[in-house]
Amino acid sequence: MQTKTEGIVIKEFRFRETSKILTIFTKKYGKVHVMARGAYKPKSQLIANTQLFSYNDYYLYKGRNFYYINQADIIDSFYPIRENINRVMYGSYLLELVDLSNLEEEANERLFLLLKKGLMVLSKLDKDFIKFILTYELKYISFLGYKPYLDRCVVCGRDKFSQFKFSIEQGGIICSNCFSIEPLCENMDLTMYKTMKTLLYTPLDKISSLEIPKDVMFKLHEIMVEYILNKIDRKKFNSLNMLKSMKDNGGVY
Repeated sequence: MQTKTEGIVIKEFRFRETSKILTIFTKKYGKVHVMARGAYKPKSQLIANTQLFSYNDYYLYKGRNFYYINQADIIDSFYPIRENINRVMYGSYLLELVDLSNLEEEANERLFLLLKKGLMVLSKLDKDFIKFILTYELKYISFLGYKPYLDRCVVCGRDKFSQFKFSIEQGGIICSNCFSIEPLCENMDLTMYKTMKTLLYTPLDKISSLEIPKDVMFKLHEIMVEYILNKIDRKKFNSLNMLKSMKDNGGVY
């Protein structure tokens, strides 16, 4: 039985001489593994539809171990991402986030639409990459069901205090009275708190006008990575190793 769904290629592996095994994040079925037969042939009609970042309408049928592509119509290749090393590296992180935090065939339309929007914004980005990534992380973890709790202490409920931290385990700010009972916490100051709250509710394509100190964004990004890894039960993101190398070598942020 054939089915149609929108999908974005998030991972690819060569299979034998001419085929690919793809991981595609689909709107209808979530993350699925797809066999693209003959995708490496020079005259294959699937070349553009099986590239990383490629966004397509797929006509699939399900076999014993994989879905198979009957037909694919490209919606957006997001080719500008592949034209710039900074976009490639940050885009790879977006794809790895989806791959590591979603079970196979577990649909999440909000995450699919966020990934599509993220790739659209990233394809036009020439600066403010770390601001973009931080904003994306905040929305991504929220759509996974772990929205940071920022209105009051996540442990005791107090809403008036001058010192606070972010609890990785509880997923929100905690007051100084609760520091001792929540060991897995990261320091935050008022600027970091206000930045997190602002970016959480700012659309990805509206962040360019926001002026945020770079050190604040880097600190919050580190907190969000730790928080996301904690909630998806992973140890690291391989794509962030490449981003760190770019930073050490003067990459664009």
